[in-house]
Amino acid sequence: QVQLVESGGGLVQAGGSLRLSCVYSGRLFDIFNWGWYRQAPGQGRELVASISIGGGGNYADSVKDRFAISRDRAKNTLYLQMNSLKPEDTAVYYCSTVSYGATRNWGQGTQVTVSS
Repeated sequence: QVQLVESGGGLVQAGGSLRLSCVYSGRLFDIFNWGWYRQAPGQGRELVASISIGGGGNYADSVKDRFAISRDRAKNTLYLQMNSLKPEDTAVYYCSTVSYGATRNWGQGTQVTVSS
């Protein structure tokens, strides 16, 4: 089992920036994918960005060139740097990992609100 704890959400004006962090612990040796998802009110959960063990990021079209995913292996921490934020980025953001055997774990989520 992997435990995930997000932080860094908050209220920001349009055009501003936030950096989300996700500290993961527990059974770490067989994780091969880390990702950020978000869920806006009344909508389904969608992939924002992900990164695999081989490196390189995968992004939703709506956040390309604005968001950047990264991982600090020494700190067991996943980051999401969000720049040029828009009101439509408002959502609860979740950190997630996938381990071999297709086990997915989720954090509790952190609220991001972008005001216009």
